[in-house]
Amino acid sequence: MNLQLAKPLETVGWLNSLNPVSLQSLRGKVVLIEAFQMLCPGCVSNALPQAMRVRQLFNEEDVAVIGLHTVFEHHSAQGTKPALEAFLHEYRISFPVGIDAPSDQGPLPKTMTAYQMRGTPTSILIDRNGFVRKHKFGSQEDMVLGAEIMALLREPTSLPIDETSSDSADAGCTEDGCGIGG
Repeated sequence: MNLQLAKPLETVGWLNSLNPVSLQSLRGKVVLIEAFQMLCPGCVSNALPQAMRVRQLFNEEDVAVIGLHTVFEHHSAQGTKPALEAFLHEYRISFPVGIDAPSDQGPLPKTMTAYQMRGTPTSILIDRNGFVRKHKFGSQEDMVLGAEIMALLREPTSLPIDETSSDSADAGCTEDGCGIGG
């Protein structure tokens, strides 16, 4: 399979960061992007705690963890910056969180659309060269994610890469996440 260079994050603001975060500025690090919504049960109970564990377990010089608040439903309830600030404070989320830019052409935000996300939570794992290596909708086991991150850390940063991973799931809300159209 062909690898895709990670697309820029289209955000309207950042929390837990003094400056906007760009994927370009993180080259040389493995990057975990955790796309979430505040009202997504799978995000709150599984994905965000997992992202916080990754942030705690791996050296920040090697692995960057970024949240992406990407709202595609219940805009009035969770689409405000003050609501997101309160949520991040309440759940003690300290990694940088970008607010996905709304689209002019429908309910799906710009970064969510660019990455063809199926819903939340979605985890995107980017290697040190800036290529998307995993795109996963729904929950995943800590050991699997940790092993994938370690494998990427062991790779050289300048050699071409020839494999990728992509998982998909059905739309709808479950304990694991909320799919588009669900």
